[in-house]
Parts: sequence; C-alpha cells; structure tokens
Amino acid sequence: MTDETSHLRSDARENRDRVLQAARELFGARGLDVTMRDVARHAGVGPATLYRRFPTRQDLVDAAFEDELELCRSIVLEGAALPDPWLGLRSVVERTVELNARNQGFVDALVAAGQVSDRLARHRAELLHAMAGLALRAKAAGRLRPDFVVDDLLLVLLAARGLGGDDPAERLGAARRFAALALDSFRASATNERLPEPARVVGAVLRAAARPT
Repeated sequence: MTDETSHLRSDARENRDRVLQAARELFGARGLDVTMRDVARHAGVGPATLYRRFPTRQDLVDAAFEDELELCRSIVLEGAALPDPWLGLRSVVERTVELNARNQGFVDALVAAGQVSDRLARHRAELLHAMAGLALRAKAAGRLRPDFVVDDLLLVLLAARGLGGDDPAERLGAARRFAALALDSFRASATNERLPEPARVVGAVLRAAARPT
C-alpha cells in the first residue's frame, strides 16, 4: 500500500466518522426532520462525499442509530427477563422514555411506518414480541390493567416525542415524570375506567416494508 493510498483511506474514514457524528447530533437534537444536505453541512463535507459513504437516507439512519438500537434491544430483553413482570414493564417504560428524551430521532426511526432496513424490521418484531409476552405475564400477575395492549406502549413513546426543550436535564426530568404518569395509568386498579378502543399502531409498524439489502 502506497503512502498516497493510505492517506486516501484515512481521509475516507475521517469523512465517514464526521458524517456519522453530524447525523447523530442533528437527529438526536431535532429528530429525523433533517435533510442530507443539513448533515453534510454540519459535517463540513460536500453532498457527494456524504452520498459516497451513505448512498441512501436509510443507510445513514441505520448507521447513526446503531448504538441506540442495541441499547433499546438490551432494555427490552433485560426487562422481559426480570422475574417480576411489573418491575420488568416499569423498567422498559422508564428507560425507553429516557432514551427518547436523550435522542429525539431514535423513536422516529423505531416506529417509522415507511420503508425500513431489514435489520430494523427484524429488531422491531423481536422487541414487540418480547413486550407482548411481558404484558401477558404482568396481567396474569394482576399488576397490569387487563385492557392494556402493546399499542399503548407505542402511544407513550410517540407522545414522548413532544418532550422538547434545549436543556437536556430539564428534558430528562420531564421524561421521567411522563413515564411515571404513564405507568400509573397502566397499573391494574379497582378504579380503572374502561378505555376507548385501542389505537392499532403496532400493525402499521410491523407492516413497514423492509428495504432490499
């Protein structure tokens, strides 16, 4: 390998790292309403450089949220593995709402109803299956209201996207309070009132087409 080739490869790696860092910062702060041109400008590279590294927007989204995807998977599977299903459900709600508060774009990517990568589609199906099993156990233990459906958890995550604010500490505090309010509404009680018909958002998420790989 010549010094020139080594230098070119080093520059390519640096450009890729800069693009990914810019995408994480912008998606995290502003959600997915960020253009590829915004990312290129924030990274200090030209659009052609960005598209050489990430030919499609979904490629960039997948790469930018790779760490969050693994963290979300750990949160759900660890909660589902707890012997007490109510504590498991509480852990999942609290930690996913906090994750959402720290990264405004991740939940947008997680619940997107459009075309997604095969990896994200499989990840979502696995997590929804784990959450459905956890909910059944919590109901059987008498801790979770019997009319809860997994769609209700997605509604909480979608609603939590509205927890804005420039101060990360204030946003995190609001997320924790919001999670506590949501959990209080999920808890089985003799005073639970009948809920309206469920909003079937899970079906739309699962029907999202996987992007050919």
